[in-house]
Amino acid sequence: MLQTTIYIGLNDSVTHEQKFGTEKYLSLLKRVCRAYHTAFSVHTVDGGYFHEDGSYVEETTLALTLMDVPEETVEEMARDLCAFFHQESVMVTKSSSEVYFIQEQLE
Repeated sequence: MLQTTIYIGLNDSVTHEQKFGTEKYLSLLKRVCRAYHTAFSVHTVDGGYFHEDGSYVEETTLALTLMDVPEETVEEMARDLCAFFHQESVMVTKSSSEVYFIQEQLE
């Protein structure tokens, strides 16, 4: 099964600062997933990176994990999230995962 993760930074691409609270961004991300009818998991992570000009930035990032979603849908979602979150770019990673479910009930 293909696992795809889209990483969306929350700092604005122009001001380099987070304009809204993280919960507002999470709400928007959930609406996008609902609109695309995709199941998802999301994690909030802190990270840092260097701009092309060499300046260093730390920011909160949302890591959106999707399982077995068609590549065209992932690309559309990534473009929408990049625009909605006012980012220069978003990072997409793909990897193959073995997935299975365990079910157990107490009697």
